[in-house]
Amino acid sequence: MTNDTSPPDAAARRAVQPVICYPTDTLPTPDLPLYQRARATATPTDHVTVPPRDAGAMRVPAGAFLRIACTEGPQVGDLNLFNANDLSERFYSGKTRALHGSHVTTGDRLWSSFPSLRPMATITHDSLAWYGADEFGGRVHDVIGTRCDPYTGRLLSDEDYHYCCHSNLTRALADDQNMSLAEAEPHIHDVLNVFMCTGFTRDTGQYFMKASPVRAGDYIELFAEIDLLAVLSACPGGDCGSVHSSDEARCFPLEMQVFQPTTEALAGWEPPQVNAYDRSHGR
Repeated sequence: MTNDTSPPDAAARRAVQPVICYPTDTLPTPDLPLYQRARATATPTDHVTVPPRDAGAMRVPAGAFLRIACTEGPQVGDLNLFNANDLSERFYSGKTRALHGSHVTTGDRLWSSFPSLRPMATITHDSLAWYGADEFGGRVHDVIGTRCDPYTGRLLSDEDYHYCCHSNLTRALADDQNMSLAEAEPHIHDVLNVFMCTGFTRDTGQYFMKASPVRAGDYIELFAEIDLLAVLSACPGGDCGSVHSSDEARCFPLEMQVFQPTTEALAGWEPPQVNAYDRSHGR
């Protein structure tokens, strides 16, 4: 006995063509040639080494470049971005995903939360751009996952693990801002999964991860459109090819480095203004 409850027009319903939710034809595009010329003049001004299963924070002035680099072995990172002058403006992974897709690369922008909704950073270089999409639908640098966290770990395994990305980011932000953990935790938000290779299974639609193609020497660079506070966790999953939220995987450090271009190289560039919506919400 079958349990087929499909209506007679099921095939026709499934055949309806999809529509892009947010067409980006009118979206302001970054001036990548300007950024590339500015990058050619940039010199290193600051760097932070993020230890395995830990996190670090650093400030990136508007108009500077942030490089996140794999320095020793395959390692993914979870990145939070904040307006360095206002923590309430933070990276909005959901809107970034809606505008640019499930994974981001060179030319895509990382957008901030409501009500500002403006570009926080623009990806100007991605050494893994060659990867594209693999046979499983996996791509690199996702904005679909959240971050490994102790609450889901407790839910699924009834155990506590304190060095997942959520906890790492919480500690790093608390230290940087001289906050308590309780004060810092509400600011931690969904991440850019740097170097992580992910997708959705075709049969069940489940979020999957696979071993990242990242190798020592690979990096991604972001142009800071506003003053940024970058907080990065070196995920306890290592290359995320097997497990995370444990001490099982082999892990490596990541590096954040700031490069500052000359003032002349950015002549004519200005930080983006906050969103122009009047916030009246119909009243």
